[in-house]
Amino acid sequence: MSNNLLQTPIEYLKGVGPSRGDLLRKELGIFKYQDLVNFYPNRYIDRTRYYKINELQNTTSEVQIIGKIIHIKTVEFGKNQKRLVVTFADATGQIELVWFQGIKWIKENLKINETCVIFGKCTLYGNNYSISHPEVELLQEHERSLRSAMQPVYPSTETLNNRGVSNRVINKMMQQLFIETQALFSETLPDYLIAELKMVGKREALFNIHFPKSSEALAKAQFRLKFEELFFIQLQLITKNLIRKHKIKGHPFKKVGDYFNNFFNNHLPFDLTNAQKRVLKEIRNDMGNEAQMNRLLQGDVGSGKTIVALMSMLLALDNGFQSCLMAPTEILANQHFNSLSELSKDLNVNIKMLTGSTKTAERKIIHEALENGDLHILIGTHALLEDKVQFKNLGLAVIDEQHRFGVEQRSKLWKKNTIPPHVLVMTATPIPRTLAMSLYGDLDISVIDELPPGRKPIQTVHRFDSNRLKVWKFIRDEIALGRQIYIVYPLIQESEKMDFKDLMDGYESISRDFPLPEYSISILHGKMKSAEKDAEMKRFADGKTNIMVATTVIEVGVNIPNASVMIIESAERFGLSQLHQLRGRVGRGASQSYCVLMTSHKLSNDSKTRMETMVRTNDGFEIAEVDLKLRGPGDLMGTQQSGILNLQIADIVRDRDILILARNYAVELLKRDAPMEKPEHATLRAVFIEMSKKNNIWNYIS
Repeated sequence: MSNNLLQTPIEYLKGVGPSRGDLLRKELGIFKYQDLVNFYPNRYIDRTRYYKINELQNTTSEVQIIGKIIHIKTVEFGKNQKRLVVTFADATGQIELVWFQGIKWIKENLKINETCVIFGKCTLYGNNYSISHPEVELLQEHERSLRSAMQPVYPSTETLNNRGVSNRVINKMMQQLFIETQALFSETLPDYLIAELKMVGKREALFNIHFPKSSEALAKAQFRLKFEELFFIQLQLITKNLIRKHKIKGHPFKKVGDYFNNFFNNHLPFDLTNAQKRVLKEIRNDMGNEAQMNRLLQGDVGSGKTIVALMSMLLALDNGFQSCLMAPTEILANQHFNSLSELSKDLNVNIKMLTGSTKTAERKIIHEALENGDLHILIGTHALLEDKVQFKNLGLAVIDEQHRFGVEQRSKLWKKNTIPPHVLVMTATPIPRTLAMSLYGDLDISVIDELPPGRKPIQTVHRFDSNRLKVWKFIRDEIALGRQIYIVYPLIQESEKMDFKDLMDGYESISRDFPLPEYSISILHGKMKSAEKDAEMKRFADGKTNIMVATTVIEVGVNIPNASVMIIESAERFGLSQLHQLRGRVGRGASQSYCVLMTSHKLSNDSKTRMETMVRTNDGFEIAEVDLKLRGPGDLMGTQQSGILNLQIADIVRDRDILILARNYAVELLKRDAPMEKPEHATLRAVFIEMSKKNNIWNYIS
C-alpha cells in the first residue's frame, strides 16, 4: 500500500475529528494513521464467554452479559454530586450498572428494553452485584463489529477516560482505520527472512495484534512485530558502527614508545590482571588502526580501569598526541588527577586539572600549555567543553561514567580537533549484555571481569533496625583497629526536606553514640558548597575523622583505602545498582571490608530480593541482570536516558532471546550486503532509509 495514506493526519479518520485528534496527539503522541496502526494493546481479555447474572462471582475479572436495561434513574449524593443508576436484567436475575462521570452523554445513548451486551468489572455490595462504568453495546452492533475473541486493551490516560475516549472508542477507531486502509500494509522484511523464521507477513501480524482470532494467532503476530522492531534497531546500530569505522578516520597510533614501555617495565605498582591485559590489547588494536576508536570499558568498582586509561594515554603521548579525561564531578576529577599524578610521577608527564573552581590565573597557564603542546594530559569536569579550551592535537578522550553526560557534550569534545580523537568511555555501572547490545550496540565493548590480586571480597550482611546496638559495637571494634566507616543515608529527590532531616537526625544520634574527643565525625550532603565538600572529604581521606555520615554524593569513585565498613541506612530505599556502587566505596585496601544493609522489618518482595542478591554476590553483572528484571530497562540508565528504551512492543528483559536472534540476523545480513543493494533487500533498504531520517532515540546514542 502506498505509504501516503498512512501519513494522513489522524483527525481525518472517520469518528475522530479535530478535538479528539488534538487529544490523541497530546495524550498518546498519535499524529497520523501510521501512529495509530503502531499503537499496540498492552493486554487482552477473553470475550468468548457470556455470563448469566446468576453465575456471577466476586472476582476481579471482567464479564460480559446479554440482557436488557429495564430502569434508569439519576441519584444525587453528597454536595452537588450525581450518579447514574441503571437496572439491567436477563432471564436469571438483575444487576445494577453505575456511572459517576459523563452522565448526560451516557443517559442520552442508553435504550430501554432493547437487547444489548454489557461488559465490565463486577463487584459485590451486600448481596447485590454491580458494575461501574461498563461498556454497553446493542446486540446487533456487537455481532456486526470487527471483533475478536481476544479483546485488546490499549494504554490510556485519565484525561482520555474523562473525555469519553474509552478503550471501546479506540477499538472503534482501529476498526475504522483497517476499513479505510483495507489493511493493505506493505511488507518491510525480505521474503527469505520471513520464510527462514516461519514468520507471518506484516499485514497478518498487524491485523492479529489488534483483532486476534486466537491466542496462537496473537503469539505469532507478537513475535513478528517484536523481531522487526529489534531487528531494525540493531541494523541501525551496527550500520553506524561500520560507517564510523570506514568513514571517520582516527589518528593511527602505530608506535609503542618510551612512555608506555618505561611505565610498563619499571613503574607498574602491581602486575596487570589477565583481564586488564586483554582490554589493553583491544584498545591498542583499535588505536593502531586508521579508524576512530569508540570503545566502552566496563569494569566493576576497583577492577583497575584507571591504570588502563593511563596506559592508553601514554600510547597517545608516544605518538605525539595529547589526551583528556572528563569526569562528572569535581570530587571524581580530583581523584583521577591525584591517582594519575601518583602513577606517573617518575615519567616526566605534564598533567593538569581544570574544573569550575580553577582560578583565572591558573586557567590562563593551562590554556597556553594546551595550545602549545606542553600539557600532555588534561583532567576535568564539564569545564573541558568550554570553547576557550583548545588543544594542540587531542588524540584520545576518556569519558568516565558516561551516562552522566549528554551526547551534545560528547560531540563538543570531538570538535576540538579536525580529526576526531579516539574515544574511551569508562563505566563502573555493570550493564547486562542484552542492554549493552541495545544501548551501546554501536560501541565496541571491553570488560574487565576480575579484581586485582590481594583484594578480599567484601562481606555483606543484612541487619534489621532492631540489631542496631550490635552494629554500633562492631563499628567501635573496627575503629579500634584503626579503620574508618561510612554511614550513608538515602537521598530521594522528591523529598529533600525529609532526607535532610533523616541525615541530620542520624548525624545527631551518631554524635551522641560516638562522642568527641574519642571519635570524630565528618558530614557530606548535597546542600554543601563544593569547597566544603572537598574539605570534609579531605579530612576523612587524611584520617582526621573516623566516620563519614553522608548522602549518596559519595556514590561514584571516592577512593579511601582505609575505609573498611559501609553502613547503608534504609537500604530498602535504594536500587540494586546504587547499593552495589556504594558497597564499592570500601574494599580498596588490604584489610577485610564489610557492607551492612540496615532496613526496617517491613520489606516488599522486591526489597527482599535486592537484599538477598547483595548478600549472595559481589558480581556486578549478576546484580545488574537482577536489577534489570526488577526495574525494567527504562529506569536502569537513570532519568537522563530513560527515553531511550521507548520500544513500541518489544521488551528488552522479557524478549531477550528475540533481541539476540535479531542482532545475529542483522550482523549476518550486513556481512553479506552492507549497503543493502541486492534486489531481495530493496524493501528493507527503503524502510531503513525512512527510519534513519526520523531523529528518533536510536540516533541519539553516542
